[in-house]
Amino acid sequence: QVRLVESGGGLVQPGGSLILSCASSGNIFGADSMSWFRQVPGKSRELVATITSGGSANYADSLKGRFTISRDNAKNTVYLQLNSLEPEDTAVYYCNAILRVGFNRTPTNYWGRGTQVTVSS
Repeated sequence: QVRLVESGGGLVQPGGSLILSCASSGNIFGADSMSWFRQVPGKSRELVATITSGGSANYADSLKGRFTISRDNAKNTVYLQLNSLEPEDTAVYYCNAILRVGFNRTPTNYWGRGTQVTVSS
């Protein structure tokens, strides 16, 4: 069974930092794009950042300069470094990836279950 599992969330004070990780497991033969989204109650899930298999990254305009996405292709794992956190960054952060799975290495979209990030003093 293919899974994405996020970790690294928690409670942090304003101005603090966190590193989120998303590890994939199962019958995987590589990953295409990998992304982080976030969602607060009552609002739509929004894209935070995306990184291609070649390492090209794109960010939501409002988050540029504070967040950094990276990946380890050997581990099919994606990371999100969150710096200078603000209370408005409080959300559930979800990992999303296009993984090559199965005998035919079919590109398939997967979501993790999310990890809570709370920014509060």
